Amino acid sequence: MSTLDDQAKESTDEAAVESTEAIQDNGTGGYIILFFILGFIASLLVGWIAFPMALYSKKEQPVAFNHALHMDEVENGCESCHFFRDDGSYSGVPKLEQCIECHEEVQGDNENEAHFVSEYVEKEREVPWLIYSKQPDCVFFSHAAHVLKAKMDCVTCHGPVGEMESLPVYEENRITGYSREVWGKNIAGLKKNSWDRMKMDDCADCHKESNNKVTSVQTEKDACFVCHK
Repeated sequence: MSTLDDQAKESTDEAAVESTEAIQDNGTGGYIILFFILGFIASLLVGWIAFPMALYSKKEQPVAFNHALHMDEVENGCESCHFFRDDGSYSGVPKLEQCIECHEEVQGDNENEAHFVSEYVEKEREVPWLIYSKQPDCVFFSHAAHVLKAKMDCVTCHGPVGEMESLPVYEENRITGYSREVWGKNIAGLKKNSWDRMKMDDCADCHKESNNKVTSVQTEKDACFVCHK
């Protein structure tokens, strides 16, 4: 009897040990899963929030500019300040000589106007504007081809700038030196509007869509040499 009792006791002890080990194993597995989830969340926070904050520096434009106000005052809209020259080239950001035509003296009592006149007009200094749409030197973009020939609206690439009463904060990539407007605000690369970013893929998609509309004529819009010189 004692032998049977001893065997039964040993079996019970072994079962208890196995049960304890199983509980310990399950506990270890739970910790692993918990650490994985916490690590995954931390990676998202760093990659989606902390990294962009560290990657981009925020800068204010040297002069506060009200596009909406100017659109109400000028006759030809955007083309009053951003125009095509006689040779077809695009003027881009206005030079001081253009601004002086209307702002040689302070108009009204606006502090921004006074600052512009005193710091740039009177000193004959060009305004060091920060360019949101600046592209690498190897990229060639023809405004004439897109605006005059393709009849594209400026809003397609630049958004409703003419409605803005103040310029957005300029976010500069600390590594490349380019504006965040080029890469896009959404770090995942998603966009809602055509003007949300200015990457090569966006240009290619627009060209592809345009080419699909041309069935009778073979175009070279997608050739590398068209945009890259």
